Amino acid sequence: QVQLVESGGGLVQPGGSLRLSCAQAGSAFSVYTMAWYRQAPGKQREWVARILASETTTNYADSVKGRFTISRDNAKKTIFLQMNNLKPEDTAVYYCNRDPPTLAWGQGTQVTVSS
Repeated sequence: QVQLVESGGGLVQPGGSLRLSCAQAGSAFSVYTMAWYRQAPGKQREWVARILASETTTNYADSVKGRFTISRDNAKKTIFLQMNNLKPEDTAVYYCNRDPPTLAWGQGTQVTVSS
């Protein structure tokens, strides 16, 4: 059974930074495109960023472009999301999954941006 475990969230002031991690247990990892998603209170889950299996191509939602960086370590079956210059509108629960999301969702990690 494949498990996704997100970590690294927290409370940060506007303009601050956080680095999220997502570790996958089980199943193949390195051949799949992986992505970060987020769900803000009262809103649908949305795609944030993806990284291809080759690690050479990344894509970002317009709302985070230039502020967030996705990366991966295939040997550790882990992806990361470096988030800089955080804004209150980045407040959400952040999840990782394949792109498209075919695995069971993990518990996510809460990111709160507030002064």
